[in-house]
Amino acid sequence: SFKIVKISLYAAVAAQSLCAAAFNGNYLARKPSILRKSIIRLSMSSVGDTPSSRPQFVDIGANLLDDMYQGIYREKERHEPDLPNVLERAFNTHLSQAIITAGTISESRDALLLANSDDRLYCTVGIHPTRCLQELGEDESLYETKLEELRNIVKSGSSSVVAIGECGLDYDRTQFCPIPVQTAGFIAQLALAREFDLPLFLHNRNTGTDLLEVMKKYGKGLRGVVHTFDDSLELAQEFVELGLYIGINGCSLKKEENMEVVKMLPLDRLLLETDCPWCDIRPTHAGNSYIQTRFEPIKKETKYVEGCYVKNRYEPCHIIQVAEVVAGIKGISVDVLSEITLKNSRDLFKLP
Repeated sequence: SFKIVKISLYAAVAAQSLCAAAFNGNYLARKPSILRKSIIRLSMSSVGDTPSSRPQFVDIGANLLDDMYQGIYREKERHEPDLPNVLERAFNTHLSQAIITAGTISESRDALLLANSDDRLYCTVGIHPTRCLQELGEDESLYETKLEELRNIVKSGSSSVVAIGECGLDYDRTQFCPIPVQTAGFIAQLALAREFDLPLFLHNRNTGTDLLEVMKKYGKGLRGVVHTFDDSLELAQEFVELGLYIGINGCSLKKEENMEVVKMLPLDRLLLETDCPWCDIRPTHAGNSYIQTRFEPIKKETKYVEGCYVKNRYEPCHIIQVAEVVAGIKGISVDVLSEITLKNSRDLFKLP
């Protein structure tokens, strides 16, 4: 049977408020001295060794730069930054390693800075499809300058940079970036992945087969993962045939039809992620019935207490919940799923 883990209010070591705040992109520019102190604080955090008996997982997609970990929700400050606590309780439970996702040039720098603070953290470097207009503009002749910035980040990242992304296509939010600009930005980043022999961290939202076709034309032979997959089994199979992995998180497990897709996916192509602080598995979601591990206490952000979990804010520690749902759907143990997905994650991203 699965072991139920409940994290008490006082389980985490108290966070120093400046630590997580320093990783906010705007804060970086204003307070470099505080940032240096924060990296030291995070690196020296008294994180204990994870018991070998617990199944371990790589969270392949964690938005650790999000303002929620700075205590900011919808542009309102609700509590002190708590990123050190968030990471500590994750590494003290079921998290082996985590990949910090970036979506802009500045986020790529910040993600690398955070990844360099702990040898269990890694990052992506790239431009999200909805940010391509903001970051690259519409004139493709000017892309090279921006791409050179990404190149320099990758080069400076050594082993901490493990993927190009988050890149791809998003047809649900074209108000932020028109499809032609998204496509051009995506193709440019495919070339970057090929140049550095790095896998892709792919975003695909409501694009039909367009992203698939771009990959067939420009990305043939490239490695990668289609993250937050919530589309059809047929599309998933086509991605798998290209040699890509499928990333599963709470948004992949909302409906019965989503779970039927996961059930049919080959285990050797599955990767797990939280996409935190988003994609939490809620009581109304089809996958919720498989969850065995509950984290308490939970407070609304407006009633935050240090060391608590915030309602509807996912964390890397919640990777165990994603695993429990996927294991339940597949009819295998969490331990077996751990072994398989650890191998998959380390094979794709060349993690130690």
